[in-house]
Amino acid sequence: MSVLDLDAGNTFIKWRLAGSGLRGRLRHSELAVAEWPVAVERVRVASVAGDQVNQALHQFVSQRWQLQPEFAVTQAAACGVSNSYSDPSRMGVDRWLAILSAWQQEQDACWVVDCGSAITVEQLNSDGQHLGGYIIPGMQLMGRSLLTNTAEVIVDQSIDGFDATPGINTSEAVHHGLNLLLESLAEKVMRKAAGQRVYVTGGDGALFCSLVDGAVLCPDLVLDGLPLALGA
Repeated sequence: MSVLDLDAGNTFIKWRLAGSGLRGRLRHSELAVAEWPVAVERVRVASVAGDQVNQALHQFVSQRWQLQPEFAVTQAAACGVSNSYSDPSRMGVDRWLAILSAWQQEQDACWVVDCGSAITVEQLNSDGQHLGGYIIPGMQLMGRSLLTNTAEVIVDQSIDGFDATPGINTSEAVHHGLNLLLESLAEKVMRKAAGQRVYVTGGDGALFCSLVDGAVLCPDLVLDGLPLALGA
């Protein structure tokens, strides 16, 4: 069976055809113009993009393949994992699917970090109990917020590479400051994990992994959770 998996985030939609090398990434507005697989028999969706995007996805899938997309939802328990939220529906499904995927791989205490538009950090114990998590703005979101809400902080130079030393101009001070925050978070997670595995995903996941010894980069951690939540 040809199964199309979609991960709709706040900025992009990632997709892959399960069991094949076909995959892609597009903006929400590019649904109709993207190059999609021709033959699809099932569509599984993880979405935190909101009702408007979800409705557009539902309409597009229905028209394109004459299928009803299956949207994953956060649950109180699944696949050996127990959710810490008293109201599981308040947890973003991307967080839940990433947790399920990490537990499926580790079957032991571990940490899960998603470095996307927001950075989320989750902790699981050895019994599969979600102990709670953290949500903070992602790197780009922090940068945009700073520049939008300050009149005289102007970034007018391109800064390449990762550097957390003090900046000697405003552009460096902003970029290096964001790097310092990410480096500090990485060091804190590494100390708290104390030898437990750290699974990392998201657009800035590779950068975060470079700061945490032994961290495992899993770009498809959310997509990998779809068959766990909805069935293979």
